[in-house]
Amino acid sequence: MGTTAARQAERLYRLAWMFYLGLALAGSLWIGLRRGPIPLRLFVDPSRWWLDIAVGAAAGLALLGCWEALRRLLPAARGLEELLGELLGGITAPQAIGLAALSGFAEELFFRGAVQGAVGWLAASLLFALLHSGPGRALRLWTLFALCAGLLFGALMLWRGNLLAPVLAHFLVNAVNLYRLRGHPGEPNK
Repeated sequence: MGTTAARQAERLYRLAWMFYLGLALAGSLWIGLRRGPIPLRLFVDPSRWWLDIAVGAAAGLALLGCWEALRRLLPAARGLEELLGELLGGITAPQAIGLAALSGFAEELFFRGAVQGAVGWLAASLLFALLHSGPGRALRLWTLFALCAGLLFGALMLWRGNLLAPVLAHFLVNAVNLYRLRGHPGEPNK
């Protein structure tokens, strides 16, 4: 990888960390202002944590399976992967996993913990999809997939009553995809 690509990847990585830390802080402040002290139960049900882990893993694997089917069937999905691969080119495997962990936690804390608690499941899912949008036709599929994922993550939050299942599902989807897309198209991942 060239020096320019390495600098660009490092800049993207730092910017993403700042964004996600800000999102987590905003979610924490929003929840705290609405509900007071944030209870541990928002994050995990100590008596049924194992069920949340199983449900979150199953949901994440289901979303990954759906994406794989889309990737095989739709040229637009493969084009989106090329575009995202170019943007992510140069991040390392540990950076991909770190970003997956932070983005999964921060986005779920904000969208499911704060936004969904304040304005509801559908509005939170729509706002989540808007975060995953951008200019051009290529990103429309990403936005649609994010809407479906957001609806699923929100349903997990409604059903389980805590963030563990949606955070784990979100982390799994992001970890697999960021790890897979981290290299430039056509280059083997290291």
